[in-house]
Amino acid sequence: MKIAIAGTGYVGLVTGVCLADKGGHNIICVDVNEEKINMLKSGKSPIYEKDLDELILKTNRQGNIEYTSNYECAYSDADVVFIAVGTPERSDGSANLDYIKGVAKQIAVSAEKDILVIVKSTVPIGTNEYIENYIKSQLKNNIKVEVASNPEFLAQGTAVRDTFEASRIVIGVESKWAENIMLDIYKNFENPKVITNRNSAEMIKYACNDFLALKVSYMNDIANLCEIVGANIEDVAEGMSYDDRIGKNFLKAGIGYGGSCFPKDTKALHWLSNSNGYELKTIKAAIEVNEIQKLKLVKKSAQIVDSFDGIKVSILGLTYKPDTDDLREAPSIVNIKYLLERNAKIHVFDPVGMENAKKIFGDQIYYEDSIESAIDDSEMCFIMTEWEQIKEFDINKYKKLMKKPLVFDGRNCYKIEDMKKVGVEYYSIGRV
Repeated sequence: MKIAIAGTGYVGLVTGVCLADKGGHNIICVDVNEEKINMLKSGKSPIYEKDLDELILKTNRQGNIEYTSNYECAYSDADVVFIAVGTPERSDGSANLDYIKGVAKQIAVSAEKDILVIVKSTVPIGTNEYIENYIKSQLKNNIKVEVASNPEFLAQGTAVRDTFEASRIVIGVESKWAENIMLDIYKNFENPKVITNRNSAEMIKYACNDFLALKVSYMNDIANLCEIVGANIEDVAEGMSYDDRIGKNFLKAGIGYGGSCFPKDTKALHWLSNSNGYELKTIKAAIEVNEIQKLKLVKKSAQIVDSFDGIKVSILGLTYKPDTDDLREAPSIVNIKYLLERNAKIHVFDPVGMENAKKIFGDQIYYEDSIESAIDDSEMCFIMTEWEQIKEFDINKYKKLMKKPLVFDGRNCYKIEDMKKVGVEYYSIGRV
């Protein structure tokens, strides 16, 4: 089959190269950004994602993937088009579907033969039906069009592995014709297939992401109580992890979740439920806990120092999690803004997130090329991301290099007793 992928972001690009690597289909990735297309043609990834660069080079050499900005050519002869563009959050929490509608219009005026449109983007329940009707209303040619749902379950940093080793592939269809095409697309994937209707497939995506966000917020809430009553959240989490009904993942306490999925998807489902006259109280609570948690340590630090005015403050880790350059909704952003408002001199270090940070803060903060230079002569340090470079850092250097060895660890990277031994005043999450 001829498969077009609309969008070369985290979802679209990974989907395209993984399908190309599996073989059996001709893949063409479409993006309006010529710079990204030229990078991909040369074998370079425009995003930081583990194993992706190697896979792009491999599939380029094999010759079964193309990259183009010419959507008319890509969609005119396609049997299938995956829509994998962004659905950013609107100010009211709802999902912005403008990019999806834009691609849908392009498909409608370009397609010249029967076509299955597959929405891979995370969209509110009912969107697939809406997009199908929208395409049909804009069709230029007399062809058959159907829309299917195929939500992604990729984690940034492990997206390639998550595609090849997916725990399940969710297929939401309204006809046997669409189902057969979907099964043909994934014929070389041995992962379990969950076949359902479109609305259920859309809900599966939101239910999964929001459950994980709820789990994170729950653990952070418990961690805060642990500090008050003298319990240790890491011991509590270990005790919980042996219960198969709970599982061992997403039990780590910290300063809140970020990224392109959890914040947006919790707000979108909360908005959708309210617009339908129902309140998801658990999701509302997860959102509230997360927003409060992000500033937990910086507010604690404000009780320790008289003022931030003019003092050097170090931030280690900018991305919302390790192994990605994504700063979307990262706790570091709100903390840096909080400190800037109080005239702190902020010096930051992150292995891969600095360029994206410059797009947000420009010359308001100082960018350092090492942990050592970031903490040198600093009066306090905040750890926002649990990069291996930070976890493996020689903790003696905090005492040696900092003007005041005062460390606020939002990711529990070090042992409390180790930091005490080297003479560092150390605060973490949920541990005493």
